[in-house]
Amino acid sequence: MLMPKRVKWRKQMRGRMRGKALRGAEVSFGEYGLQALEPGWVTARQIEAGRRVIVREMKRRGKVWIRIFPAKPYTHKPPETRMGSGKGNVEYYVAVVKPGRMMFEISGLPEEAAIAALKSAQYKFSIRTKIVIRHESGGSQ
Repeated sequence: MLMPKRVKWRKQMRGRMRGKALRGAEVSFGEYGLQALEPGWVTARQIEAGRRVIVREMKRRGKVWIRIFPAKPYTHKPPETRMGSGKGNVEYYVAVVKPGRMMFEISGLPEEAAIAALKSAQYKFSIRTKIVIRHESGGSQ
């Protein structure tokens, strides 16, 4: 699963998820993308599950880009623990996803196969997503 190799601080505060994604909101690398429609934390397990189902649907053709990375530690206190005694231990890592953020991109597939692969990956996430197709802006007028 994805996680940072080293971190400067072991535990982080939760933070806020206001506004839309400033960068990473366009299909940059592939032809088809999976875009977040609402803010949320996407866990490393969800990212890996989405990646695996996309790769399985692609049947060893095309290319996948993962555009989000779980860099935020999620801490959790054990059950039946009294209040106090500090912050809990790091349980897993999450990626902070804002609306508009491109989560996955794929290329090298026919359109119906690419949409089917991304559609099956949509079920793996706890936030709403949509499938986006790249529109080339260049060309003669």
